[in-house]
Amino acid sequence: MLSKQENEVMNAVYEMCDGKDSCLVSPYEIMSILPAKRGYTPEKVESILRTLELDDYFDLLESDRKGERMFVITLHPNGVAYKRTALQMRRTLLFKVGISVAGAVITFVVGLILRSIFT
Repeated sequence: MLSKQENEVMNAVYEMCDGKDSCLVSPYEIMSILPAKRGYTPEKVESILRTLELDDYFDLLESDRKGERMFVITLHPNGVAYKRTALQMRRTLLFKVGISVAGAVITFVVGLILRSIFT
């Protein structure tokens, strides 16, 4: 399971690749998609990209374009399936919350019935 920052960076990478298996991006392009309130720096983005590479989401190669540092990102199957996995995790979470709420309602109703029987 990815942390919040890793999730945001992976989502930005997925958007930058836009359905292709690979893309060429700079840390600043990724930062432009990320929420500004978190205060991402190019170094922090690079360290998160390296972590995601170790988690086998994509291959990360460094390149240079007119003096600007660029990354060549080639998505692996985990990276391609990122959106689907995130959607499944959301569904699972909503199902668990729904089961919890249903259990609480049933417990409350049974408590009311037992109270009315024994009073």
